[in-house]
Amino acid sequence: MMDFRRRGVIPPPANLFRIPLLHISGLWAGGGQSADDAELRTSRLIGWAKRSVEVLRQRIFAGRSRPAKDYDEPQSEMSAFLRSCRRIFWVLAAFSGMSNLLMLTGSFFMLQVYDRVLPGRSIPTLIALMVLATVLYLFQGGLDLVRSRISARVGRYFDERLSVRIFDALVRLPLKTRADGDGLQPVRDLDQIRSFLSSGGPTALFDLPWMPIYLGVCFLFHFWIGVTALAGALVLVGITMLTETRTRGPAKATSRLAVSRTALALEGRRNAEVLQAMGMRQQATLRWQDVNVKYLAAHERASDVANGLGGASKIFRAILQSLVLAVGAVLVINQESTAGIIIAGSILTARALAPVELAIANWKGFVAARQSGRRLDQLLKLLPAEEERLVLPAPTETLTVEQLYIGAPNSERPTVSEVSFQLRSGQAVGIIGPSGSGKSTLARALVGVWPSIRGRIRLDKAALDHWSSDALGKHIGYLPQDVELFDGSIAMNIARFDPQATAAAVLEASHAAGAHDLILSLPDGYSTKIGEGGLALSAGQRQRIGLARAFYGKPFLVVLDEPSSNLDAEGEEALTEAILNVRRRGGIVAVIAHRPKALEGVDHVLCLGEGRVQSFGKREEVLNRVLRNSVALKVVAEAQGGSR
Repeated sequence: MMDFRRRGVIPPPANLFRIPLLHISGLWAGGGQSADDAELRTSRLIGWAKRSVEVLRQRIFAGRSRPAKDYDEPQSEMSAFLRSCRRIFWVLAAFSGMSNLLMLTGSFFMLQVYDRVLPGRSIPTLIALMVLATVLYLFQGGLDLVRSRISARVGRYFDERLSVRIFDALVRLPLKTRADGDGLQPVRDLDQIRSFLSSGGPTALFDLPWMPIYLGVCFLFHFWIGVTALAGALVLVGITMLTETRTRGPAKATSRLAVSRTALALEGRRNAEVLQAMGMRQQATLRWQDVNVKYLAAHERASDVANGLGGASKIFRAILQSLVLAVGAVLVINQESTAGIIIAGSILTARALAPVELAIANWKGFVAARQSGRRLDQLLKLLPAEEERLVLPAPTETLTVEQLYIGAPNSERPTVSEVSFQLRSGQAVGIIGPSGSGKSTLARALVGVWPSIRGRIRLDKAALDHWSSDALGKHIGYLPQDVELFDGSIAMNIARFDPQATAAAVLEASHAAGAHDLILSLPDGYSTKIGEGGLALSAGQRQRIGLARAFYGKPFLVVLDEPSSNLDAEGEEALTEAILNVRRRGGIVAVIAHRPKALEGVDHVLCLGEGRVQSFGKREEVLNRVLRNSVALKVVAEAQGGSR
């Protein structure tokens, strides 16, 4: 093949179009041109073709230029799901088409009975028609069964494809923005869309395009029967549009109030001790009752509109069916039609308008599913799936903070500004300062929970945003100020629910936190079930177990926010020893503390004030400087008080 190509017998792919154009240009010039002239003409011809195509493209797409956001904004995952279901929807459309064609069986059966069987008094014809109609009805029932099962599996496919992404976005949402309500609205939206896809709502939408065909058959029966059916269809379409406009507002209000209602219920359950001890149950009940009354009123308005318009459509369809019978009777009296057309036209008209009535009945679910889809689409665009990142080597040397500005999620105002420091392997820093100075904010930034507005945090030379969250989490241990444990055993919580965790790694982490003896004193030891939120344990026990979880896997960076707030003297000594152990193995520790005892294991201190670094250096130097400043401020305050 290559030999023939070099000899020019088989042209290369780039010349598959150029060689015919050379021949065409040569013929166009009369055949007397040289090869160079033909090549020149061919190049001009190709240039002319490119310019023509470009002009044509500009005229076709005039006023429809693609905005830059198509390339900058993340693609809609909801639209991607719908595109992935195109073949399924085409199959549903095909099944709906066959089912709707078979819906004509009843009307044509009545037409044949009245116009053929009764006048001819033919029992064999009646039996043959009955057998044929029965077969068609059975076939139609099978199609409807398959169609309903496909719809149910589409709903399941939607849940399986997007449920993991939605849960991941649900967990990441509080780190990105301040979410309102109980935070579980995405899960309810997922259930709403799955329920709608699995119900008869989508099949009703697939039946709507067949309404003109039924109306066309009505016109074939007789012009005035078709006109009557068309007028009724227009009225029902108007009722459908009215249903859309009237249910949109109440549906939104119902969804919003349902979130507030659930949030208040969860808030009361979470703070049951406070409500009981301080006599606040009645006030909490009144708050929930107020929101619940508004929710019920909005739900009632939405149901009243949907049920009222749905009932109106049913009544109108019954009247219309009788009207078609009356029109057919007039036509028979005037000898313009047969008796069979009266019954067949009535049945066909009812069938033509049934999809509209079914759509009205399912319109509330359709509106709710559409609103849920929009919310989920916005959520998934706000929190796109994390890209696969290159696996970086484990950090072993430094923690560097460079001109760091940090703010709360969805806020451009920094609460911590211009923070810079560096720690090396084996060092530990105690972060101190008054309440509200930004200590916990800095802790959240050090572990990658809150992104920085400006500046960088680096482990060795890699910034935190160069790591995926899963990869970074293996090198970080974090104990938040409010320790939250998960429903499961103590061993599972310490192992961070790692399915490949070993008993040796769990025991090593509990020994490092000084929690081994504490855990063994519990009824089931490491198999003790914690319960929801760790309520089966005391605050001090939860803190010790949370500390062991932070030390699991020997992370390079350990950040502890108020680790001694619920510890006794024995626990504080264990905490100091745990910090020293991390330093001995080459890790770095950052401890936020108000109590001096928690700083015994650190060698550096960073003092924050009003969101800025007031001092950073060796522990003794910074503490002495802070104490001197505190004494000086106290003397000045006392002097000012005495002068008054």
